[in-house]
Amino acid sequence: MRAFSYFSDSGVDVTSLENGTPRKTGESRLALGGICKTRRHKTGTYRASISDQHPGLQERNLQVWLGEIDENTFHNIDDPNSERREKNIFVGLTNLGATCYVNTFLQVWFHNLELRRSLYKCQNSRAQEHNIDSDYEPQSICEHLQYLFALLQNSNRKYIDPSGLVKALGLDTGQQQDAQEFSNLFLSLLEETLSKEKNPNLQNLIQQQFCGQFFYVTICNQCGRSSTLPSRFYELELNIQGHKNLTECITEFLKEEKLDGENRYFCENCQSKQNATRRIRLHSLPPTLNLQLMRFVFDRQTGLKKKLNTFINFPEQLDMEPFLERKLDQKCVYELSAVLIHRGISAYSGHYIAHVKDALTGDWYKFNDEEIEKMEGKKLQLGIEEDIAETGKTQSRKPKCSKGYHCSRNAYMLVYKLQEEESSDSLRTNVEVPSFLQKLVDQDNHKFEEWCMEMANMRKLSVDKGRAKHEEVKELYDLLPAKDGEPYEFIPLDWLKKWLDDSTATKEIDSSIFLCSHGKLHPDKMGEIKRVSLQAAKLLYERYGGGPRLDGSSLCRDCVSERCRVLRLKKQLDEDYKEISNLVKRMPSEGYWVGKASLRSWRQLALEQLEEDDDESRHSNGQTNGQGPHTNNKFGLDVSGGAEDETETFNEDIICNHGGLSILEAERKLVSTEVWTKLREYFPKAPEFPHIQEPCRQCLTLEQEEKDNEAVSKMMALDQKNQLLNLFHEKNRPTLIKWPQGTDRLYIVPLFFVEEWRKFIRRPTKSSPVSNVGNSLLLCPHGGFMFTYDSLINGEAQHIALLWPNEWEVISRLFIVDKPIVIHCVRQTTPDSSTTLYTTQPDLCWECRESFLFQQQRDLREYTQATVYIRKVIEDKMTAKDGTPELNACSSEAEEEREELPKVDGDKDPDFSQSQDGAKRMKLNDSCEASAATTSGTSMIKSGGIRRSTRHRKLRGEKALIVSANQTLKELKIQIMHAFSVAPFDQNLSIDGKGLTDDSATLGSLGVIPECIICLKADEPVTDYAAMDDAYQVRMPEEGFKGTGLLGH
Repeated sequence: MRAFSYFSDSGVDVTSLENGTPRKTGESRLALGGICKTRRHKTGTYRASISDQHPGLQERNLQVWLGEIDENTFHNIDDPNSERREKNIFVGLTNLGATCYVNTFLQVWFHNLELRRSLYKCQNSRAQEHNIDSDYEPQSICEHLQYLFALLQNSNRKYIDPSGLVKALGLDTGQQQDAQEFSNLFLSLLEETLSKEKNPNLQNLIQQQFCGQFFYVTICNQCGRSSTLPSRFYELELNIQGHKNLTECITEFLKEEKLDGENRYFCENCQSKQNATRRIRLHSLPPTLNLQLMRFVFDRQTGLKKKLNTFINFPEQLDMEPFLERKLDQKCVYELSAVLIHRGISAYSGHYIAHVKDALTGDWYKFNDEEIEKMEGKKLQLGIEEDIAETGKTQSRKPKCSKGYHCSRNAYMLVYKLQEEESSDSLRTNVEVPSFLQKLVDQDNHKFEEWCMEMANMRKLSVDKGRAKHEEVKELYDLLPAKDGEPYEFIPLDWLKKWLDDSTATKEIDSSIFLCSHGKLHPDKMGEIKRVSLQAAKLLYERYGGGPRLDGSSLCRDCVSERCRVLRLKKQLDEDYKEISNLVKRMPSEGYWVGKASLRSWRQLALEQLEEDDDESRHSNGQTNGQGPHTNNKFGLDVSGGAEDETETFNEDIICNHGGLSILEAERKLVSTEVWTKLREYFPKAPEFPHIQEPCRQCLTLEQEEKDNEAVSKMMALDQKNQLLNLFHEKNRPTLIKWPQGTDRLYIVPLFFVEEWRKFIRRPTKSSPVSNVGNSLLLCPHGGFMFTYDSLINGEAQHIALLWPNEWEVISRLFIVDKPIVIHCVRQTTPDSSTTLYTTQPDLCWECRESFLFQQQRDLREYTQATVYIRKVIEDKMTAKDGTPELNACSSEAEEEREELPKVDGDKDPDFSQSQDGAKRMKLNDSCEASAATTSGTSMIKSGGIRRSTRHRKLRGEKALIVSANQTLKELKIQIMHAFSVAPFDQNLSIDGKGLTDDSATLGSLGVIPECIICLKADEPVTDYAAMDDAYQVRMPEEGFKGTGLLGH
């Protein structure tokens, strides 16, 4: 057998399957020279071309492999030296998700030389006794800071991981916190930890570095008495609103405050509340002065924090002497040493960075997590930190700054260091890492160097493999083409592409996926393999292994023959379709029965069958085309297993369940023998029914029995309807609100029973007859009644039906009654008055009734995942017009209402025209559909037996939200904001006219119950996009550092 491979336009010429002599063809694509009817046609017309070049082996890749190659193309490993610390650059800190606020303060504290020097002196026996063969794990906060500062000082890494400290503090790495609060809490924790040190110089380290003192001075306006209260501070919190520079902010901080009205001061001298004045008097200042610019403030209107993007001018040198109450001997001139920046317009998002001045060189550096940038010219350059896009009317121009001053709208903390006289004492400027810590740093540096070496070796190994592959490709490229008359083999095209694309490892050659079910080369796979020379194939298999090896004799003759048969039938199908379409118009007197559905779709079924036969994935080539595309056989012929897909096969539509001819004559058609012969050519296994074939006798018997049963059901329904005509038509019905005259008792049955009975009366042939009244649904486990007279007239009567005594007699005769339920009206008349009492039999079970009412009220207050409806109103008018339902809302309920309307169909009785599928659902609950004789009525009641609410009909402009009773109103407003795009502070919510205003209250306490309707009236929207962004960020109440190590937990 002749076979040739191809790439892109390759193929095979099978001109002689007998002798197997190879012969090359020049044709360009697969072609059929006609309908393959003979073996010669089958073998001679299956042709495809062959390319001796390498199409499909991407020319670009070949040019790369055959030319000079950059070694970086052989690996995807970054240069490990890119992770190495640059000369004269500090070490960065990894951002663990949202921990940039932690990193900024760590860098600022690290550059406080006195703090760093003192921390190095802390006792650390764990580090001193540590064995370098294991990893060092700090425990206390001081130990973590010691190790972290030592790494920041002498590590070889470009950045280090602070996860040990963050984990020890218990911080959530995915949640951004208030930076100022973190600073205060961390310094307090560090102060407490250092107070336990044995070295007295360390016990007050935090106070010595950061703590100052001021006095609250209060003067009584009545008697002039002055009261002084001392207070320590670690930072000065300065209001920036309405100010332009730092001097104004400090001046306002020290400004005199009047105490009057409700805020009057209790004077001990006057022994009464008096008007007074109060001011802050600075007493002493620390070496490190932290000035907190209050950019994040509470907005009373929105109930959220917001950021003030106000420009503030601050100096490089700050003279604090004018602000001190008493003059000190020493100078009070401070130099700017750090500026902490918050980039972003919202208080709930953004990014923190720090600009810090090196105390040794005077150079400024920008610390942005892992990235450290040295500023040019030893000057502070805030740069793009101020280029934050503004929105709306808040746009402002950056004011000009004088020499020695800087201006920022994102700086939230300024750190000033007390100016000292220049000293040549190196001990004051140089901070040496203690030997026990340096040993740990050396251990980490050693690990880093080992990692760099490992990465370099991996890069080198990949490069060496790539170069070897390079030489291999150049060697084999000239050997790949198979010359005329020389032996060849087939290699998978995808494997060759990967062999070129992959610069390192290549998997073994797998040719098994190109085999047909006979274990030979599938003709449809010729486009996925390449013909190569025998020498090249031998070298490839020796180096990479795999198989099976395919050559020119591997092409499957059976598959080629089957392909020709399929192609012939496909070409013949259109002609046969036209001919059969004309022949079936005739009315033959004899022939064969064919299903009308099959006759309408026989062309599509035949095409699908041919495609199925043409599918290379089938497991057997011996199948014949008598079945549908999924080989589903329902008529008992050669059944090999039921398929889940019930796609109809040809002529299956006239097969009954017993495997015989269907009794439905309207669904089949008699066709001539000529038509059937042509159809059998496409469907040889289709069921055959000659015109003399009798319909299935079993089906005829069942049909007659069904007709008899329908007649009995119609007679039963007509008889019951005539006896209970008023009940069926809902005429002359008794009510409890106005007790009917002439009777002292009424009978009660479940409304579900009456509805099911009416359904049977309307459609006796489609619905099952009702046999049991099922009164136990309305009783508790003790046999007591679950309703009171008052509850029935106040809404719970929607689940029961009232019967006249004469109707009850009829029902007792026609149906099984498990327990009669009667309500009596007893009139008691005295000379002075007349009273009416109502009693039930059985009596009311108060215990179960009270238990149910308690559970019902509890469910309304302690729900989870319940639905409420938000209805937006405009100018106190509903957006929905006249309560028009949404098209997609409550479709099943709308369907129920439609089906309640009688359908007029000719002379049929409208009472018997309702669809069975459209019957109303049981109103008690779905479980009640079980037999009332075997189901406890109490369980039905508890799960909704007297549920007042019915299915809600959603209106246009109304949206459903899922809420819980313990959810706050503020959280509901956030949900409403996402649903209606209305900010929380623009929402006015109400239920039945009662406003919902307490944002901190839970929905249960506000009376929000499941299925209720909350009206939303929106105020005019605000243009403060930052506030809107804040609202989007606040999904849950802020917890700050609750539960972390900063609060001692």
